[in-house]
Amino acid sequence: MQSKLLFVFCFLLLISCKNDPNIESAKKDQPLISYVNPFIGTGGHGHTYPGATLPFGMMQLSPDTRLDGWDGCSGYHYSDEYIYGFSHTHLSGTGVSDYGDILLMPTNAVNFNNGADGKPGYRDHFSHDNEVAEPGYYKVHLDSTNIDVELTTSLRSGIHKYNFPSADDQYLILDLEHRDELLEYQIVQVDSVSLRGFRHSKAWATDQRLFYHITFSHPIQDIIYEENGKQVSKNYKFESTKAAISFVNPTNQSVEVRIGISPVDVAGAMKNLEAEIADKSFETIKQEAQNYWEQQLEKIVVESDNNDYKTNFYTALYHTMLAPNRYQDVDGNYRGMDLKIHNADFDYYTVFSLWDTYRAAHPLYTIIEEERTNHFINTFLAKYDEGGIMPIWDLSACYTGCMIGYHAVPVIADAYLKGIQDYDTEKAFEAMKHSATRDKLGLESYKEFGFIPVEAESESVSKTLEYAYDDWTIAQMAKAMGKDEDFKTYSERAQYYKNIYDPESQFMRGRFRNTWFAPFDPYEVNFNYTEANSWQYSFYVPQDVSGFINLLGGKDKLEAHLDKLFTAEAETSGRNQADITGLIGQYAHGNEPSHHMAYLYNFVNKPHKTQERVHQILTELYQNAPDGISGNEDCGQMSAWYVFSSLGFYPVTPGSNQYIIGTPLMDKATFNLENGNQFTINTTNLSDTNKYIEYVYLNGEQLDRTYIIHEEIMNGGSLEFHMTDNPAVWGSRDGQEPITEIKEHIIVPAPFIAKGDVAFKGSTEVELGIANSQSEIFYSIDNSKFKLYDKAIIIAEPCQLNVYATDKPGNKSATISTQFYKIDPNLSITLGTEYANQYNAGGNDALIDGILGTKDFRTGTWQGYFDEDVIAIVDLGKVKPIETINVNFLQDQRSWIFYPTEVECYVSDNPKTFYKSLPKHVINSTKPSEDSEIKTLNFSMNGYSARYVKIVAKKLGELPEWHLGYKHDGRSWIFVDEISIK
Repeated sequence: MQSKLLFVFCFLLLISCKNDPNIESAKKDQPLISYVNPFIGTGGHGHTYPGATLPFGMMQLSPDTRLDGWDGCSGYHYSDEYIYGFSHTHLSGTGVSDYGDILLMPTNAVNFNNGADGKPGYRDHFSHDNEVAEPGYYKVHLDSTNIDVELTTSLRSGIHKYNFPSADDQYLILDLEHRDELLEYQIVQVDSVSLRGFRHSKAWATDQRLFYHITFSHPIQDIIYEENGKQVSKNYKFESTKAAISFVNPTNQSVEVRIGISPVDVAGAMKNLEAEIADKSFETIKQEAQNYWEQQLEKIVVESDNNDYKTNFYTALYHTMLAPNRYQDVDGNYRGMDLKIHNADFDYYTVFSLWDTYRAAHPLYTIIEEERTNHFINTFLAKYDEGGIMPIWDLSACYTGCMIGYHAVPVIADAYLKGIQDYDTEKAFEAMKHSATRDKLGLESYKEFGFIPVEAESESVSKTLEYAYDDWTIAQMAKAMGKDEDFKTYSERAQYYKNIYDPESQFMRGRFRNTWFAPFDPYEVNFNYTEANSWQYSFYVPQDVSGFINLLGGKDKLEAHLDKLFTAEAETSGRNQADITGLIGQYAHGNEPSHHMAYLYNFVNKPHKTQERVHQILTELYQNAPDGISGNEDCGQMSAWYVFSSLGFYPVTPGSNQYIIGTPLMDKATFNLENGNQFTINTTNLSDTNKYIEYVYLNGEQLDRTYIIHEEIMNGGSLEFHMTDNPAVWGSRDGQEPITEIKEHIIVPAPFIAKGDVAFKGSTEVELGIANSQSEIFYSIDNSKFKLYDKAIIIAEPCQLNVYATDKPGNKSATISTQFYKIDPNLSITLGTEYANQYNAGGNDALIDGILGTKDFRTGTWQGYFDEDVIAIVDLGKVKPIETINVNFLQDQRSWIFYPTEVECYVSDNPKTFYKSLPKHVINSTKPSEDSEIKTLNFSMNGYSARYVKIVAKKLGELPEWHLGYKHDGRSWIFVDEISIK
């Protein structure tokens, strides 16, 4: 009897551990749009907006509660209590402000002041208690005027619906001057029920052109314009930026305002309005919008007993569909990057926040938006034709020059390698190589040396790392296309990360004059990194994790390094960087460079640690609340991380076709794919404590690896997670881990100066190092013959040191040349105030080392003082006749660097008593300037003798009122360079 019971038990255990490949798909329990909370991200630093829009639509019809400031980037912040009006374009989750075009505001009096100055104006108080936001729909009650406002949209058009408290005093303010700098504008009355015009503006997009056509449900009774601060009833010159419209509405019916917008012309705006809305009712357009959203959200159906998890999920999915934005009229016309009008038979888009979105948002689109991904890539190629380069961060037919890398490249490669190829693939490859072979943004140095020196380009570490990953994706596409030479070239470039790896500290560091930028603090946010510090960029080698492990010395070293990352002190030093948020140790989930790091434990066979950290991030850093996103939402990237991770996997290396398994948060989820297949994820024993994976089945077969392949999703099927409350052995054995590895065309890293001063007194002892200890180093002085480096080099005179390395197969690194400077040994300097370490320019002697700074302050050649006077005393060693004393200062007001207000020069034979004062220089440092400039101040001594020279440069201190930083109590920097005494 016991043996029979044992048999039955074992049989039941066996069948319970076998997944059914035909697992039932996830089902909706109610409309999915009901789980979207558009207020998530409108508080804190999320920078989202709550208004009405359609997936990837041109129009974002939303309230504006904030006119400027970093937390006003979307135009709305949950902490505000006044609405200025309702404009028709908004950015979702960006870190820079723009848009807010064509402001409309219903009110009960004619007042063209917006009220931001505290004086009476058209802004109105509101309460969140009387505010509703849903996909495609927004409603609010304006408290001061008792007006109810409802908004809904189509792709390029929208409807406002106003209910006034009475038939008297019904006005609508049209404000074209709202937010950005206005370049050109027009308001034209077409007939008794319509207006049209345009607004050309300058902000992040320096030449944005938007046209509009408006129709009203009631005849216009009167239009009052603002001209030179006065109210006028007639305007035949169309010179007004603001107008107040009143209506014939004696029975006090709802007033509806229908508006179409276009980047092309007013005719396009009218066509868009007629094609999308015409005479349809408000309710019809609202229903169409919400039906569209429901269909979009049905691309992934999830089940969970936790409604907050479902709300977070569908709001995240919603946010991934707010950008990029359509930038094309219904007839196919659009404004290209050359600002000319073009026509395309594909959908043309703008707002590509690619530094953010290439990591997870675009990989998500390759699963649920295959057709749209083709349109995105065709858009890239059109922008390449029109503007000469593929977008990095484009906005309304303008290149913003924002962020780093050339991340249209991995988007194309990832799509191509996944079989998404409905575009000219040869032209795409040509455009990818063009992005990688220009001589801007540090690429000239990158191509020559295999890294970007600190002195050549700002953010050199981050750019080197991101270029290397982008190059790897070019190599993968080249390999798939049979382009062997390109595969070799870009496989080599993909390894350039090795050139900025410091084997002593095991961090990625800036190379300054071929030494390591020092003093080094991995917590310091400085100009070597993009919105990050060394902790947050030193793990960015997704294309060659195996190579990175080898540099570190083994899997256990990467594991230990990751452990330190997540348990380090959760503070940063150096520059204040508002983007660095969501800290777990030094892991910063609020900013994109960290997003893949929790998944790296899988690569060292410790998936349970990935599961712990992913679960922590999912449950602690995403909340169903206005402040529910730990950083800028960034056009869908923060949300795409949540969508992927809550389903149980994440694309650590787009272009590899691998998704690394983490831990699921949803009970069940089904992808409804465009090819007609379904891929269902199911969990067993999932709970808040059961976050560890015991085992996994893919299509009924046990999965003995900690990743899945893109094709396995697209072919349809099932993935089943069996969960437990303790770390399990699944995925911990060798061979079960994911691997990214560059095996061919291995490079030799370039040698670096491990010890020695580039500017020295007397002599300096130079030691050389290299990331790969198996290589041999060769060096030469000036034009001498290269010889093998086997011991420290003594340098006693100014010279040029040249170094390279070779490996046993005979591969050779780039040759790096460093100029050594000899400081007069009798010369010394004493600093009376303290410079910022991140702008040390080489240390205490930087102002007398003979090395001059350039106009880019971020290249490390200037000494920076924050909110401090500069006090420096130069000792010539003995009394000498002096002809001139020169000192250089930098101005870059956009970066809060201002000339000093005045500079004084004193000389003396006694460092404690300066008896002679030279005529001082007074500078109008608050005069606005858009340019980076260097000012050399000259003090004439005419042969008068002295030993000590004292320079005092007075700080500006509080920034001027016109400066953006004034509202943030900003203080100025002084950047000073060489003090030259002749």
